[in-house]
Amino acid sequence: MSKISEQQIHFLVEAIEASYPKNQLAIPLEFVSQPKRELIIKVIFILRELLFLEYFGQRQLISTTIKYHIGDLLINVHKILHEQMVLALTYQAIEKNSPLDNINEKVNEIIFLFLSKIPELRCMIELDIQAAFNGDPAATDKNEIIYSYPGVFAVSIYRLAHELQLLSLPLIPRIMTEYAHSVTGIDIHPGATIGKYFFIDHGTGVVIGETTTIGNNVKIYQGVTLGALSTREGQKLRGVKRHPTIEDDVTIYSGTSILGGETVIGKGAVIGSNVFLTKSVPAKTKVSVKIPELMYKGRINKESDPEYMVLDI
Repeated sequence: MSKISEQQIHFLVEAIEASYPKNQLAIPLEFVSQPKRELIIKVIFILRELLFLEYFGQRQLISTTIKYHIGDLLINVHKILHEQMVLALTYQAIEKNSPLDNINEKVNEIIFLFLSKIPELRCMIELDIQAAFNGDPAATDKNEIIYSYPGVFAVSIYRLAHELQLLSLPLIPRIMTEYAHSVTGIDIHPGATIGKYFFIDHGTGVVIGETTTIGNNVKIYQGVTLGALSTREGQKLRGVKRHPTIEDDVTIYSGTSILGGETVIGKGAVIGSNVFLTKSVPAKTKVSVKIPELMYKGRINKESDPEYMVLDI
């Protein structure tokens, strides 16, 4: 049976209250509120329905009702986004000691500009889906890709979040991409720039840093890191190009790390598995790691495989 005394409650309240930063308590509670993660996730799924009504929308929609349904989705997403964006921008203004004037008007403008991008985003994501289908012989059809491929899901959310990032909206874009990270294992910062026809195959463990630039028709596999050489200087590096540039038509295989803001992988290059790169690679270059010498223990057929070494342990 759960039981806690009044004295214990009083002790815990005092201890927890004392642990809060003193300057934070001077901010009115209504201004401390941050966007709610669960509502941002809800927005993601409404937006996904807007992008692909034929897959995620209500069944048996007919031509005379589609427009009404789209309108209903827009009203719902606008309502949630408005509330959450006001919270994000208000908190940012207080943190920066900036004026709170006209936040509602600013939010309405951001939402309209963002929702106006839906047709363009739909076209971009359709190209990503086509890239996945063309690049994966295991894909039976596009339905399978849309419903089940983690790479397409993560990139779709990134593309939505990136548009909000471009509109200078704080926090919410990162909540969106970190949700995708939590369910797919694919970590794409909303500040990264990614071109058309992009495919992440398998996906688990992929990291794409904030200042990464990726061209068109790029394919990467699981475990690829497009990262920074060092972040020891922390906030001093804010706004500095820290992550690599991947030009058009590049393929990067699993387990590879490409680091540094000055590192450029040239057009049409192919980077093999488990490569560690901190220097640029010219266009049309193939980079691979020399296959290590294998060591076998047990019965080895010398005639069929003369290149071996028996591990004597």
